Amino acid sequence: MLALSATVCAAPPAAPVIAIIIDDLGQQRDYSLAVTRLPGPVACSVLPHTPWAAQVSAAALTSGKEVMLHLPLQAMDISRLAGIGEISLDNSREELQQILAADLASVPNAVGVNNHMGSLITRHPGHMDWLMAEIATYQHLFFVDSYTTAQSIAADMAAEYGIPVTRRNIFLDDEPGEENLKHEYQRLLNMARKQGFAVAIGHPYPETTAFLQQVLPMLPEQGVRLVSVAELIAYQQQLQTAKVGSIGSTEL
Repeated sequence: MLALSATVCAAPPAAPVIAIIIDDLGQQRDYSLAVTRLPGPVACSVLPHTPWAAQVSAAALTSGKEVMLHLPLQAMDISRLAGIGEISLDNSREELQQILAADLASVPNAVGVNNHMGSLITRHPGHMDWLMAEIATYQHLFFVDSYTTAQSIAADMAAEYGIPVTRRNIFLDDEPGEENLKHEYQRLLNMARKQGFAVAIGHPYPETTAFLQQVLPMLPEQGVRLVSVAELIAYQQQLQTAKVGSIGSTEL
């Protein structure tokens, strides 16, 4: 599932690591910009062709945060459009190439991609093959499978093309309310402690932003590190390589 660019490397951290992506940015100015002011390397995933995409991208870059393209992909419910810049099963490969290029151009400074919706198209080998082939041509991009369906093959296809890749483990705020936020955040920390890393996705709701503003500074005393997505992917790859190596050594 994992692939790693030779240009991305990271020493094994002294503590479990988490990466947090806040997506759906660019539609609402104040809520989006508040995310760019969160402490630490919270990744900012911006919807293409939105009114504030360029400004949010610039603010995130200034704050030292990764900028990502929140790429609209077709959902199972075809009446639910993922938004301007959506890639669907109706698109030819040439159309897909053009849409992706335009989407990336509308989100300056993007270093990664994660899917917005996509529960239909992420399970289709043909279009996922086309998409990952195109993403791979940009060379500097990583991919995060938002994993909106358990049938998604997006991460596996990305790995086949050598794209640095990981997959979402936790949605922080799919259900409203502070109690749900606390529950899902604790699940994130527990998962990181168990497997060494975990990836969460949230949204620019004022409640989510306020919650993260409060809890993220407490991570060091909880023995967990917040890292960029690129760092987490590199560490995840190291863990996988070490696991394969240990299995191989026991078979000798």
